[in-house]
Amino acid sequence: MKAVRKAAYEHVDFGEHCSVRVYHRRLPRIPFEWHHHPEYELTLTMNSQGKRFIGDSVAAYGGDDLVLVPPNLPHTWSSNRSIDSSAAQVAIVVWFDGAWVRRLADVCPEYGGLCNLLRRAACGLAFGHDAGMHLRGELDRLLSADPRERLKAVLDVLDWLSEAPGTPLASPSAFDAHTGTPSGHQPDQLNRVLALIDTQFAHPLRLATLAKASGLSGRSLTRHFTQHLGESVGRYITRVRIGHACRLLTGTGLPISVIAARSGFANVANFNRQFKAAKALTPAAYRQQFTGTRQAEDESVPPLTERSPSLRGKRVSGTSRRGSAGRRRG
Repeated sequence: MKAVRKAAYEHVDFGEHCSVRVYHRRLPRIPFEWHHHPEYELTLTMNSQGKRFIGDSVAAYGGDDLVLVPPNLPHTWSSNRSIDSSAAQVAIVVWFDGAWVRRLADVCPEYGGLCNLLRRAACGLAFGHDAGMHLRGELDRLLSADPRERLKAVLDVLDWLSEAPGTPLASPSAFDAHTGTPSGHQPDQLNRVLALIDTQFAHPLRLATLAKASGLSGRSLTRHFTQHLGESVGRYITRVRIGHACRLLTGTGLPISVIAARSGFANVANFNRQFKAAKALTPAAYRQQFTGTRQAEDESVPPLTERSPSLRGKRVSGTSRRGSAGRRRG
């Protein structure tokens, strides 16, 4: 079994005195570019269809696909064909720094909703078709020659998305030791529980044990999870375990029974059932889908470590524009 390469690090060049960067990418197809970076990334993909890989989430995409990716979560899109074969595939990418957004929200309460948007996007967030259409309607402003107009457009888009429904994508454990942990600010008591789950997920975890570690009652801990993570304790633990299993499925050739045990599942049958409920695929099918795409790309696309105009901050084939606006350093 061929393991997936480690995600390449992308250096996003904002330019001097910049707050955001807007990137306009046009190309005949979107290759598999498994990478990560410390910035948030909002990407609208148009006239393209294929597979979207966000951490351990693998999903088909098409039309006006709009996704917000948090810092340091490996991701890529990989198209198999254009919707309109006579036109180029287009990706509108907006990069911005999370600390900058939080400082802005501190100074301007009108943008307080942006912090909630970042928290919701801790594991990646896919928006519906209406959101993609909304962003498409802002393209003239986003690609304006005036950097202030671009900045205003980005803030308007993010503010609008802060109230738009979205679907979480990756499992919490899709972040590894090299690329950080899911972003967002939870209370210290909750952080202690998250750290315990992240290190002990392969063992039985009881609510009473987690509550004791947090210094909270079981009821209070449950309320904290719902408030800050949007799901129950049990659901979070399952997502961590499934995420770990996904990494073993795509990065190793271990038997599925071994992966089930190492991921905290008591038996293979339960693992298969929970995995399929979470990913709509059996573990074996997930492994084939993810690694199959990587192997197919290897035949026609140079390795990430040897190429990437986009990952080196240089111009790619096709048309690109860089957007920037005054960023406050500090």
